[in-house]
Amino acid sequence: MAKVALGFVETRGNTGCILALDAMIKTANVDLVDKVGIGGGYVTTIVRGEVGAVNSSVEGGAEAAARVGELVCANVIPSAHEDVFKMLGIDKYPKDKKQTKTRK
Repeated sequence: MAKVALGFVETRGNTGCILALDAMIKTANVDLVDKVGIGGGYVTTIVRGEVGAVNSSVEGGAEAAARVGELVCANVIPSAHEDVFKMLGIDKYPKDKKQTKTRK
């Protein structure tokens, strides 16, 4: 199987995050994992996919966020360890294309 990467784009403000997410999904074949509000207006969008796709996706999302708001950071974890996926509450390899983290 291909290496599974995680990509993160963090913004200050929801609008930049939504536009980043839109660009991330349109730029490459990635799956949305979660959108997390961490307080103080900071929002992180997390995607999963093959390393090259996640790199392209994060780059596109970061550019979109920076155009309309405050980009805080953008990072990719290539070949993320299984424990990282467990911490996020998701499977490393989704059972279907629609699997995202569900909030309780």
